[in-house]
Amino acid sequence: MAIAYIGIGSNLGRRRENCRKAVALLSENGITVCRVSSMIETEPWGLREQPKFINMAVETETDTGPHELLKLLKEIEAAIGRRPSVRMGPRIIDLDILMYDGLRVKTPDLEIPHPGMKDRDFVLRPLAEIAPEIIHPVYKKTIRRLLDDLITA
Repeated sequence: MAIAYIGIGSNLGRRRENCRKAVALLSENGITVCRVSSMIETEPWGLREQPKFINMAVETETDTGPHELLKLLKEIEAAIGRRPSVRMGPRIIDLDILMYDGLRVKTPDLEIPHPGMKDRDFVLRPLAEIAPEIIHPVYKKTIRRLLDDLITA
């Protein structure tokens, strides 16, 4: 079984409920949810003129490979009501593979670890809550250290 960390965010509709539903749908689709961070409200990143987000992270165990997991996350997003829209724009739900079993993957449709996560407080804070000591496979630092570096930058 692989350990995968998934970031979850929502800034449309019932944001907290959307995030809870995403966690439930992971479990219903054969993904074992091991740890769940608290939900935090964050400012939008990228496109600033949109509602605030609720963000969280989950630690999962899965025998699903990275590309199959990405496909499942897209199906869950669609089931919750996500539709194609402006890149970085408002969305009812957003599910991202942050890290997957220490692997590095770079294909046209998937990059693991998630690119840019070291610069995003809304990713690192919930991830540090559930997995502070895991090592980022590119930067060779713990998640806690990456968060500390971001805070003091």
